[in-house]
Amino acid sequence: MLGIDAGGTRTRARLADAATGEVLAEGAGGPGNALSVARDALVRNLARALRDAVPDGRVGAVGSVVAGFAGGGPGGGVTNARGALLEALARVGAAPALVEVLGDADIAFAAGPGAPADGLVLIAGTGATAARVERRRAVRAVDGDGWLLGDAGSGFWLGREALRAVLRALDGRGPATALAGPVGEWCGGLTKEAVVGYGFGGHPVRLAALSPLVVDAERAGDEVAHTLLDRAADELAATVRALAPRPGEPLVVTGGLTGPEGPLLARLADRVAEWGLTPAPVPDGVGGAVALARLAVGPHP
Repeated sequence: MLGIDAGGTRTRARLADAATGEVLAEGAGGPGNALSVARDALVRNLARALRDAVPDGRVGAVGSVVAGFAGGGPGGGVTNARGALLEALARVGAAPALVEVLGDADIAFAAGPGAPADGLVLIAGTGATAARVERRRAVRAVDGDGWLLGDAGSGFWLGREALRAVLRALDGRGPATALAGPVGEWCGGLTKEAVVGYGFGGHPVRLAALSPLVVDAERAGDEVAHTLLDRAADELAATVRALAPRPGEPLVVTGGLTGPEGPLLARLADRVAEWGLTPAPVPDGVGGAVALARLAVGPHP
């Protein structure tokens, strides 16, 4: 059986034994967002991950596939995701009897301790979204509205706010910040022209690559960076709150910002504690995809 986590930054694939769950092989490829990645590129990225996860001698072992796609939830790019996945599987010679395409929230939640069936999930990496899950399927989502309209508290959001803070400092409209130096190096110069040029010079999602600069600046004692991280955690907590959390229910969290050792995990935990929640961080959703693929083929001894 095969589990796939196709995220905004990269795609992960894992082949596991259906009876024992033992990991047999893994692979990785490029971005897998079903809405923002062009069809041809999506097929290539999936096929690259599959080639390592499904070696020639293991092709026949792929009886079931569950894949979770960023942008692949209900009303999203599920049709594009499924078509691209089927083409990528064909490229590696796999013909599974069962292929299920889900959203990234479904598989991220299933990656939680004990593969839970009901509760909440928060994904905060390049983008940000949260969902309520019932019977292992997301029934309500909050945010995940993309770089232009939402993804509040995400890596993109932090990167954009870092550029805005530096521009305000350069103008004299805001306080000086230790972000200025590293942002200037990243943008090719500490001038308004260079910073604005970087901000508009490529796909906006690439601003997420600036988010580690905010974390580093806070560690160096920068108050502006500290405030930005507090604001990001506030935004993510508000996203969770919109799902009407119930005390004690599972809250699975993942993504570069809130996964294990994520820079916003402790802040988030402080904020959701008042609602009786304790975040359960997981590194990604591929383990959940494998768990769902195993459940799909029935009970095992």
